[in-house]
Amino acid sequence: SQTGIRQRGILVALFTREHTYKTDRIHEGHIINLRVDFLRNPEGKEVVRELVEHNGGVTICCRPDEHSIVLIKQYRYSVDELLYELPAGRIEKGEDLLAAAKRELAEETGYVAKNWREISRVYTAPGFCNEMLYMYEATDVTLTQQSLDDDEEAEVIVMSLTDAWQLVLDGKVRDSKTVAGLGLLIGSKGPAK
Repeated sequence: SQTGIRQRGILVALFTREHTYKTDRIHEGHIINLRVDFLRNPEGKEVVRELVEHNGGVTICCRPDEHSIVLIKQYRYSVDELLYELPAGRIEKGEDLLAAAKRELAEETGYVAKNWREISRVYTAPGFCNEMLYMYEATDVTLTQQSLDDDEEAEVIVMSLTDAWQLVLDGKVRDSKTVAGLGLLIGSKGPAK
């Protein structure tokens, strides 16, 4: 038998939040919360969902000029690698999205921008995490001074959008938000010649 919700003839969900009969809160942290939901559908089938709750983040495609992009190269403890990334960071509880983007860009790169445009909203890993990334393009930028947090160290790199996309194609950019942000720019404008 099929259990799920039908929309336009397509089975879209076997289990929804309304099937939750128990939640165990495993961890309440500064950046993430971990919970385990126990679900039972009307037919009596049961599943367990392990979930990461995150307040969300911002990613910034900073454009010093029409043909270039600002990347940072930084060590990421979780994967034990130096990664090329777009400037990004988490949104503090109650913080305005654009204010978070402006703060993160200035802290990580030293750039401030006059013009801001939201270009997308994407989930990072919707199979187990609710984190939403709000992606912005920042233009008409001025370089001031980088002010990283005490536990951060990042090299600021300005390169052509074409070269940045080539790093993606060569497998040298392995951060998903950066691949998405660069892809959105390339897809909407095409690479610079």
